[in-house]
Amino acid sequence: MSQILDTVRGLGVRDRIARAPGWARKIGMLLVIAFAFYLPFLNILPFAYVRTDLTSRGSDWASVLFLVVVYMIVAVGLNVVIGFAGLLDLGYVGFYALGAYSIALFGSPSSPVVEALQSRFGLSETWAVPFAMCIPIAIAMSLIAGVILGAPTLRLRGDYLAIVTLGFGEIIRITARNLDNVTNGATGITNVPTPPGPEIDGRSFFNTVDAERWYWLALTILIIIIWLAFRLEHSRVGRAWLAIREDEDAAAVMGVAAFKFKLWAFAIGASVGGLAGLLFGSKQQYVEPNAFMVNLSFLFVAMVVIGGSGNIYGVLLGAFLLTYLPERFREFQEWRPFAFGVALVVVMILRPQGLVPSRRRARELEDRKVEAEEAAADV
Repeated sequence: MSQILDTVRGLGVRDRIARAPGWARKIGMLLVIAFAFYLPFLNILPFAYVRTDLTSRGSDWASVLFLVVVYMIVAVGLNVVIGFAGLLDLGYVGFYALGAYSIALFGSPSSPVVEALQSRFGLSETWAVPFAMCIPIAIAMSLIAGVILGAPTLRLRGDYLAIVTLGFGEIIRITARNLDNVTNGATGITNVPTPPGPEIDGRSFFNTVDAERWYWLALTILIIIIWLAFRLEHSRVGRAWLAIREDEDAAAVMGVAAFKFKLWAFAIGASVGGLAGLLFGSKQQYVEPNAFMVNLSFLFVAMVVIGGSGNIYGVLLGAFLLTYLPERFREFQEWRPFAFGVALVVVMILRPQGLVPSRRRARELEDRKVEAEEAAADV
């Protein structure tokens, strides 16, 4: 009996969850999802202290939750590129911006693109592409951009690939700022469409006041994307990505078409980032280039690395912490860059594999540590 208890104590949380009956795991997951949908109304002490609107200077709690979920979607998409395929993408904000600009350019009546279509085909001044049609447009534009970026650059590795992708993110932002006759330049585009829904109290269902509805929409999309990401990770494509990440040359020798699968990772990650950008632009109902600065790309990468590259639950945790904590402790806003830098250094020293690492990734880092120690001993 004591041996059994010792074994149970030695198991980690993930091991205990994995060994639990299937029905127990499903019930637990449903409870977590139900609690997530209830979060906008969480106002019971002491749990209410997690809210960000406790002070007059605090941010709206439901709006913060929406932003957290949007960044979680971004983190899951970037995890496909960095965590699964092992490609360092520092320009992921470019795909995020493309998704936001896609719905603004084709869905807003004040967009120069829509105005040109109205003039060309004699349409009414209020005509624009419906929200539902903007979704495949945003995904397609981001996916095509991922292929265009990946096709000539994915033969590069390491720092060279990172520099090229960083330039891509800046090209998208600068192009959006300079194309006055397409994107309205630095002025931006207003009247970005929102999802359809019944009017309540004279307001559209998705409006700027009732942010919890946006949160529920984004959370539903996040759940679907997480399910698809898990299916993708354990598919033939996911196994090919892991082989490429661990050793691209060995994977190529074993018959894995490295370039094709890396291009798949870029395209899939880009489409998820574009979908997140669409949600952000629609919620804001205004899109302008300064919302997609390069520091946002670094934040996205930090979410994946700090949370645990390759582990979907880890990147979700990283996105939550790096989005929620600055809003919760807004009174220390002046110290935010310093605290962020210290946190990065501490995590990289004490937990280089991330807060919730992928087991495979943790084994890789451990093997490299052993190899480095053996090499140092030989010297």
